[in-house]
Amino acid sequence: MNKIAIIGGGAAGLMAALSAVRAGADVTIYERNSGVGKKILASGNGRCNIINTASCTDDYAGTDPEFTAYALKQLSFDYFVNFCTSIGLLLDIKEDGRCYPLSNEAKSVLIAFKSAVSDAGIQILTEHTVSAVSKEKHSFVIDANHEKMIYNKVLIATGSQAAPQLGATDDGYRFARGFGHKIVPAYPSLVQLHLNSQIHHKMAGVKTHADVTLYIGGKAAAKATGDILFANYGISGLAILDISQKASYALMKQQRVMLSLDLLPCFDAQTLERTLSKLCDSLPRHTIDTVLSGLLPAKTIPPLLTDAGINHSKIVSGLTPKEHQNLSAIIKNWKFEVSGTHGFKHAEVSGGGIATVQINNKTMESKLTSGLYFAGEVLDIVGRRGGYNFNFAWASGMIAGKEMAK
Repeated sequence: MNKIAIIGGGAAGLMAALSAVRAGADVTIYERNSGVGKKILASGNGRCNIINTASCTDDYAGTDPEFTAYALKQLSFDYFVNFCTSIGLLLDIKEDGRCYPLSNEAKSVLIAFKSAVSDAGIQILTEHTVSAVSKEKHSFVIDANHEKMIYNKVLIATGSQAAPQLGATDDGYRFARGFGHKIVPAYPSLVQLHLNSQIHHKMAGVKTHADVTLYIGGKAAAKATGDILFANYGISGLAILDISQKASYALMKQQRVMLSLDLLPCFDAQTLERTLSKLCDSLPRHTIDTVLSGLLPAKTIPPLLTDAGINHSKIVSGLTPKEHQNLSAIIKNWKFEVSGTHGFKHAEVSGGGIATVQINNKTMESKLTSGLYFAGEVLDIVGRRGGYNFNFAWASGMIAGKEMAK
C-alpha cells in the first residue's frame, strides 16, 4: 500500500485524498489551519460556486492553458455529479452553467467532504505546518511541527498566496523550488482594482450596471458586462473581477492599463445623444445635473460633468452642441487609469505559480522528481470567475490521487 502525504486540505487536496484512498492508498493530510477547506467556506460569498457544467482551456490563463485539457476531460461534469452524490452532496445547476450546493451554503460542501474523508479513514493533521519536504533514496520525509514522517509519495496542494487571512502562504512554491522547479511570478486575480484618479473616491458606494473594456498598452484586451462598484481605493464589482486577471498580469509586467466604462450600455451612442437632447428640450430651465439624475446614479453625476468640462449647475438650454457631444461620449466611454490591484489579501485566486512545463499533465507528477505531485492553484493555472478554479482543483486533485495510489 502506498503511504501518501498531502500537504494542503483545500479543494484539490481533499479530492486527491478521497481519490487515492478509494484506489487503495494510505493517506495523511497536513493542514496548517485549525480545519480543512477554509477557502471552500469563503467562496461564492458563502455559497460556493463549486463547478461549471462546461469548462475548456479557454477558461484558463497561465503560461500554458492547454495544460488543463486532459484533467478537464477526465473530470467530466457527469463524473463530478456522480462523485458528489457518492458523498451526499446534491447540486443546484443554473442555466448559465454555474453550480452550487442545493442547500445554497458552502458549508454543505465542506461537511460532505469532511464526512467522506472521515469515513474513508484518512488522517487529517490540522495545525500542522510543514517546514520542509525532502527525498531520501526512494522515500519522502515530511518535517512538520518538529516531527519527521516518511512517505512513499507526496502531493503539494497548498494553494496560492491569495487570501492570506484564510491561511494562504507561498509554502508550496518554496517546497517546489527545493526540488528544482521553476516558479512563475504570482499575481492577484479575481481582485478589485485601484484607480489613478482624483474623483473615484467621491463615488464610493455607488453600484451600477456597466460595460467595461480593459485596455493594455492602448489596445482593447478584454470586455465584461455586469455590476461595478466604486470604492475609496478604486473600483470593484463582478465586471471588474472578470477583467482583473489580465489587468493584474499587465500591471506586473509594468504595462499601462486603462478602463473604459459605459454607464448606459442599454443605449447606443446615437440613441443616447437623441435621448439627452429630448430631455434637455423638455426641461430647458433645469440644470444639467437634475436632468441626468433620471439616467445615472446621483453621486456619479458631478465627477462625470467635471471630466466632461461642464459646470454641474449649468442650465441645459445653454449647453452647446460640443458639450452635448462630450457628455454623451463620456457616459459611453469614461476612462480611468488603473494603478494597481487591491492585493493578495482581497484576491479570490492567484495567477502564476509552479511552472507547468515541468509537470506531467496526465498524472500531475513532477518531471524532475518521481513520486512528487502537484494539484490545484499552486500551479501556474488560473481560471476565470464562475466555478472554473474549483473545476481545475477537483480535476487535478482527482488525477493526482488516482496516480499516487498506483
